[in-house]
Amino acid sequence: MIRSSKGLLALSPLLVFLLVYVLSSLFVGDFGRVPVSSAFLIAAIWAVATTPGKLRERINCFSKGAGDRNILLMIWIFVLAGAFAGSAKDIGAIDATVAATLHLVPSKLIFCGLFLASCFISMSIGTSVGTIVALVPLATEMAANCGVSEAYMAAIIVGGAFFGDNLSFISDTTIASTRIMKCEMRDKFRMNIRIILPAVLVVAAIYIWQGWNAQLTGVGNMDDWYKVFPYLLVIVMAMSGIDVSIVLLTGIIANAVMGFCCGSFLPQELGAAAGTGLAAGADGALAAGTGKMAALAWTGWLASLGRGIATMSDLIIVTLLAGGLMELIRANGGLDFIIDRLTRRIKGERGAQFSIAALVCIADICTANNTIAIISTGSIAKEISDRFGLDPRKTASILDTFSCLIQGIIPYGAQLLIAAGLAGISSASIIPHLYYPFLMGAMAVLSIIFRFPRNTVKPQARG
Repeated sequence: MIRSSKGLLALSPLLVFLLVYVLSSLFVGDFGRVPVSSAFLIAAIWAVATTPGKLRERINCFSKGAGDRNILLMIWIFVLAGAFAGSAKDIGAIDATVAATLHLVPSKLIFCGLFLASCFISMSIGTSVGTIVALVPLATEMAANCGVSEAYMAAIIVGGAFFGDNLSFISDTTIASTRIMKCEMRDKFRMNIRIILPAVLVVAAIYIWQGWNAQLTGVGNMDDWYKVFPYLLVIVMAMSGIDVSIVLLTGIIANAVMGFCCGSFLPQELGAAAGTGLAAGADGALAAGTGKMAALAWTGWLASLGRGIATMSDLIIVTLLAGGLMELIRANGGLDFIIDRLTRRIKGERGAQFSIAALVCIADICTANNTIAIISTGSIAKEISDRFGLDPRKTASILDTFSCLIQGIIPYGAQLLIAAGLAGISSASIIPHLYYPFLMGAMAVLSIIFRFPRNTVKPQARG
């Protein structure tokens, strides 16, 4: 048994991280202004400084954690996901998906339709923030015509956005939770969807009832419907059980083909000028113009990939720092200490699952980032899961679902802050209308209490 003083010292880097991040954010009154990576860096320095042994050995221990094969694989997937999302955005796939989805929604079902559109789009693009940015301005513009508040309409989009954040194959939280628990994405999806599907159906029914008398016309068109294809391709391939790296690489290639064919990677002004020049005439000019346009399209595509990858840079850095930090904590006995304290009074499967849920919820409250919460607590969750013989698919679902629950309802989280900013309202005003996050959390709690879905294959518990 680890003494309390030694265990608390081993865990002190986590306390340093929380103090730096939370107190700094509270001091400036904005959680978005304090980079999580900076807080992790200070915590990592503290961890190296307080670890016994030679400096080189301490740094080697940190590097071992940062260079863990699961960490590096996670980063590789983050890079591919960023490249796919960036190139999809630049070819107009997000706008096309939004327009096509809304075009298919009957006006009487506008609230339910917006919710389902948000679910589909977030599932397609794998980011709640991107979905909120795409749909909240449109939804809030509809508010006056529908006779409801901007907060209500923003809440519809935020709720649907967390459906995809929780389930999408290219979502950061899905990637992180499945890699940590070493389970397949499709298996986690099948487990997860059975847990939260009742919440989706209940929320959809509520929106149908509340919006039955709403009228809205002239929303959306199908002009660029074909640009939805890369998203559909990724979803179908992922559901088929194909390795996520191959899925994302295929999606990137599909975006490239679509973008080259549509001229999406060309500068607009040069594209127009090139079109005029090529239409004019001569074979030599045609060849020269075509070669220049091909070069511009190529560099435009590379720039698109680079911008997408850049959006993942902070997350990649945080993942490396968190991996090294947790390895030092593990080496100093911190993980054994906290697991001992968390599981001391746990008698069975339910208690272990609730302890994991509580752990990731607390981490998200402190960090205001569901992906970081999963990464920060993943090692502990994996140890508890292995010790009690929990189904890794269920544990991955618990990590993802409960982190999304908290992230979806805290007023200082990025999603609510962005939605509030776009709608011109306070983030707190959105919370009472957040049907889906609360029901999603309720279903997750019930899934633990009543043990559903039933495990078909369950690993043996470690003593």
